[in-house]
Amino acid sequence: MQMIDLRNVSKSYKKKGGLLNAIEDVSFSVTEGEFVSIIGPSGCGKTTLLKIVGGLLEPSSGKVLIGQRRPKQVLSKRKIGFMFQNPTLLKWRTTSANVILPIEVIKEQGITDDNNILSDSPDELLNLVGLEGFEDSYPRELSGGMQQRVALARTLAFNPEILLMDEPLGALDGLTRQKMQMVISGLWGKTRKTILFVTHDISEAIFLADRVIVLSERPAKVIADILIKMDRPRERSLKLTNEFMRYEEMLWRYLGEK
Repeated sequence: MQMIDLRNVSKSYKKKGGLLNAIEDVSFSVTEGEFVSIIGPSGCGKTTLLKIVGGLLEPSSGKVLIGQRRPKQVLSKRKIGFMFQNPTLLKWRTTSANVILPIEVIKEQGITDDNNILSDSPDELLNLVGLEGFEDSYPRELSGGMQQRVALARTLAFNPEILLMDEPLGALDGLTRQKMQMVISGLWGKTRKTILFVTHDISEAIFLADRVIVLSERPAKVIADILIKMDRPRERSLKLTNEFMRYEEMLWRYLGEK
């Protein structure tokens, strides 16, 4: 079943002296439960594209449909979850309190659609991301990777159908980043959420995804859509295989690095 469908999407911004073309004629589809990574040069428009899919920006031309609905309609039904590079936790709230913040907001708004809540138990959500025992900790007491796990649990709290992840591991050190890749991979295996994952890291893009979409320099165009034909679940040792390195070489070539 087709979950996300982009049709000839372009986006331009008014700048002094003319227009800045950020995205040009981008088309691709994502099926339900698919994990798709998006890579491309810095500043090419990856985040802009993600915001258009999530209903935070309108395209200048073209169309985005999510299950035959416009992104803003889906966003208003709390079916889209965003995760960014900065976890943006409230420093005065404990881990548990940060995780259930979206549920508190939903209930304060008088919304009683409990079918749209994965769990209102912070312990259950924290267990899902491997943070048992840190329920009463404050952000200052957590490492960067642990804070990102809290942000991930918070994003899952209202049970979105789609996760849009904008370089969520970009600020982490190498070792922590590897561990978080395993957390995200394992979580996808349990929940089968539809995920669009923006990253600059080619190895990360391959390891996590079913497909990798490669964007060009700005204005961003799709220059490759690569199916990753490797079995799941995936272990770190996969990155040392010849098959994995062939995918890496292929993607480097698309990005202009020989």
